[in-house]
Amino acid sequence: MRVLLANAYFYRLDPKQWRDGRPYPPLATLQVAAKLRAEHEVRLFDTCLRHSPEELIEVIGQFKPDVLAIYDDGFNYLTKMCLTVMREACFRMIAIGKEQGCRVVVNSSDCTDHYGEYLSKGADAVIMGEGDATLAELLHAWSSPVSSIASVIGLAFLENGAATLSAPRPVLRDLDSLPMPAWDLVDVAPYRAIWKASQGFFSLNVATTRGCPFKCNWCAKPIYGNRYNSRSPAHVADEIAWLHAHHEPDHLWFCDDILGLKPGWVRLFSEELKKRGVRIPFKIQSRVDLLLESDTVDALVDAGLQEVWVGAESGSQKILDAMDKGTTVQQIGQATRLLHEKGIRVGFFLQFGYLGETDDDIDATLCMLEELRPDDIGISVSYPLPGTKFHQKVRDQLGAKANWSDSDELALMFRNTHRPAFYKRLHRYVHKRFRRRQALTEWRSIVRNPLGKSHDLRRAASVAYYLPAAAIDKIRLQRLRAPMGRDENT
Repeated sequence: MRVLLANAYFYRLDPKQWRDGRPYPPLATLQVAAKLRAEHEVRLFDTCLRHSPEELIEVIGQFKPDVLAIYDDGFNYLTKMCLTVMREACFRMIAIGKEQGCRVVVNSSDCTDHYGEYLSKGADAVIMGEGDATLAELLHAWSSPVSSIASVIGLAFLENGAATLSAPRPVLRDLDSLPMPAWDLVDVAPYRAIWKASQGFFSLNVATTRGCPFKCNWCAKPIYGNRYNSRSPAHVADEIAWLHAHHEPDHLWFCDDILGLKPGWVRLFSEELKKRGVRIPFKIQSRVDLLLESDTVDALVDAGLQEVWVGAESGSQKILDAMDKGTTVQQIGQATRLLHEKGIRVGFFLQFGYLGETDDDIDATLCMLEELRPDDIGISVSYPLPGTKFHQKVRDQLGAKANWSDSDELALMFRNTHRPAFYKRLHRYVHKRFRRRQALTEWRSIVRNPLGKSHDLRRAASVAYYLPAAAIDKIRLQRLRAPMGRDENT
């Protein structure tokens, strides 16, 4: 069959991410493309850098596919946010596919949660969760005059006008059985240009695992779930060597929820990279309780680790416990200090507005930032997504609006200590306060050693903006410190 693969995340439709200038190709889409093209003619409509779903019309007209498979990159946390602007873009792509005579199948975090809506918009099938094997079997059923998609497990489809689910598909455990992603289908040059212009270097994405075994009660995992399967170190090293030879990235992002959880994996990985003569600086995501052993961190450094982002979430142990985080404030401090001692940059993911959070809990988080001084922060407001315990706790408070439109909306959609506008302003204030501290630290460094070669003059100069900006936001924040009234959403 002629299969046109697409994803449904448009960076341009998410203004914050487009301004940020750090786009990654749709890795999971490239993985399934590699699997399918052993039996089908496959092309890619990469939406990441496109302007609009309307561009799909010309591509379908040229390729004339039998099937349009809209298959999102489940490794990218942005797709897991289930933004309504991307949902609407996907609905438009479904409509275009049907208008052009294609069968249409969709796989994403959002359609797994809302399969009925996608079927009502014209999708012939929705793949529930992990989709590699399901999509391959669906295409086989569609290409056979005697097979029915009802026999394909892991699907949602319409039967007699009603949304119907087939049996769930077992998870894929042997990740080495998958071919290397079809990197040749994506035009890497525009990604490189955007990265170079915005960051001064070029980064590509690699996945070594699927799933996360930990059970933070706000974390949605509709694609890979609460399991943990890993590729072998040699399998990953082969892909990195190929990327190094063909695309020469300056940096890698390991987009796993947790990298190197299996004992000995990181050390073997480092050895496999050395065998291939490859060492590329990389960034990972991890948990603080997994980063407390010096040997583990040394192995990561040996492999090329440059930066770690950890789910710190809060400086209040009460809030961490309420989240079922399974980590402690003490561990956040221990891991941060150890990583800094090893020369590793540390980023904190922070979350404000969780159920029961008080002003004292917020102040504890601010104190933690002042004490530990991470190198970067990413802040969100608690966001209840389907399939989580957190969502179950607040779903009765959710109205017609249950998803953010884009990643910068940060709407609080349930009742809490303060009104929604407070948490959005808190997000702005904490960022500005954090950047103010960094700018002042740089100024002090210049004053102590004006001839030093490592000064960041741009950061030092930013103090002229962040000093007054943080002060103004603090005043605005104080004015918003009032309990949320009934049905108040601003």
